[in-house]
Amino acid sequence: MPHVSESRFRVRYAETDQMGVVYYANYLVWMEIGRTDFCKTLGFNYKEMEREGAYMIVAEAACRYLAPARYDDPIVVETRLDRLSRRLVTFAYSIRHAETGRVLAEGKTVHVTIGADQKPRSIPKRYFELMGNGA
Repeated sequence: MPHVSESRFRVRYAETDQMGVVYYANYLVWMEIGRTDFCKTLGFNYKEMEREGAYMIVAEAACRYLAPARYDDPIVVETRLDRLSRRLVTFAYSIRHAETGRVLAEGKTVHVTIGADQKPRSIPKRYFELMGNGA
């Protein structure tokens, strides 16, 4: 069974719009929280990979909004690997209301690994293996 991490938090007032609904761009921020936590559950911090000169830049992001989240709602972001290759990583996300289980949004992000020189490179072996074991 693929590894899935969970990130839990409550909607902050600053994340809502004039109608009290979470502003759409915040779901992408929540996906980033999910990615960061996912890596930590596999045993590494993304910053470690950067220190080794490998950066996973976002090449594509998609989010399908299914129901609104509102101020102070408890949120859970489930993150899993959808695809892994030497240079590309695709994460998939399910954002739910933590109490009702209602799916609020689903999304994915595709990342290309580059070096400090901004040229494509492979994911360092240690991180590739950790992610591969979590897939």
